[in-house]
Amino acid sequence: MNLLDEQHTKRPFYGVRKMREHLMRLGYSVGKDHVRTLLRHMGLKAVYPAPKTSQPHPEHKKYPYLLKELKVTRPNQVWSADITYIRLYKGFAYLVAVIDWFSRYVLSWRLSNSLDTDFCVEALSEALELETPDIFNTDQGVQFTSKDFSELLLGKDIQISMDGRGRALDNIFVERLWRSVKYEDIYLHGYQNIPETSSGLKEYFEFYNTERFHQALNYKTPWEIHSGLYTATPEILPCGIVS
Repeated sequence: MNLLDEQHTKRPFYGVRKMREHLMRLGYSVGKDHVRTLLRHMGLKAVYPAPKTSQPHPEHKKYPYLLKELKVTRPNQVWSADITYIRLYKGFAYLVAVIDWFSRYVLSWRLSNSLDTDFCVEALSEALELETPDIFNTDQGVQFTSKDFSELLLGKDIQISMDGRGRALDNIFVERLWRSVKYEDIYLHGYQNIPETSSGLKEYFEFYNTERFHQALNYKTPWEIHSGLYTATPEILPCGIVS
């Protein structure tokens, strides 16, 4: 699972077959079905145009994708959330984060030892205590299509946007965040357990928000852009989104 996590972080477009081939070349005899089972258990999915990359709960309401060709020009216009697998020395955990698309500012985050809904709702609640976005975008995972999560957004008159299945770039800013978190913190420290990981991530996200310079933000920090201290030059993405 750790090897799969590292390769997914490097090559998020790898699907089951390429992941299996990667493990086979490292000397691991593993079947395609087992690789698929592990990736699902970890909550990882390939970032490339393909059908059924997200599995919503059949009884949960799904919302349309609202960001096609949208120009994101200011903080709190669009927020996004996603979940990633976090490896520990013994075991693993899941990390959810809420990020502002324009500034890359991380508004809140939570760790959990399971893919339940509660830790996602807690992260959203904390973020909404600070500010309110116009649009909130996620994938169609059961955590984000749940009634508890959706009602928090609807209660604040926030428009809900959900990635279309197989859309490779819908949550690209969160994918970039995960790459930074893992290479700049998780892989370097080898955290032992969830409390130790939580303490380390608290320090890292403070650094990420207030000290880490972003090339896409004209070498300003997310906080400097989010707070309005500086103005960011828009970055035009392949999907036509300007942020």
